[in-house]
Amino acid sequence: MFNHIMVGATDIEKSKTFYDAVLATLGAGEPMRNVSPTGHVRYFYRHDGNTFGITEPINDEPASCANGATIGFKCDSPEQVKAFHDAGIAHGGTSIEDAPGPRSTSMGTMHLSYVRDPDGNKLCGLYREK
Repeated sequence: MFNHIMVGATDIEKSKTFYDAVLATLGAGEPMRNVSPTGHVRYFYRHDGNTFGITEPINDEPASCANGATIGFKCDSPEQVKAFHDAGIAHGGTSIEDAPGPRSTSMGTMHLSYVRDPDGNKLCGLYREK
């Protein structure tokens, strides 16, 4: 259904440092750097056929996060959920909601961690027990 997800970044290099660390825990490598025709810098992370991007807003307004929005990243294990969270905190993110760990839901047990990136975007690391 999705081709890509992109979020705005007020300080593109600070955001790159954050996402380099967080997305490395999921196996994503170095992002592709792109400069738009307007001169705005973007970074695209490719992994398993998915693309996640960060960009300087092309309207030159400050980047902002969407109230109520969450971007969820699939993890391969409970340990990867924790590593995702810890990498985010170590690189300028903020821990939010409950501590990383298992949650019982109507869909079974899921291991979750929540962190906000340097611009306030809400990210979730998620592993669903089989």
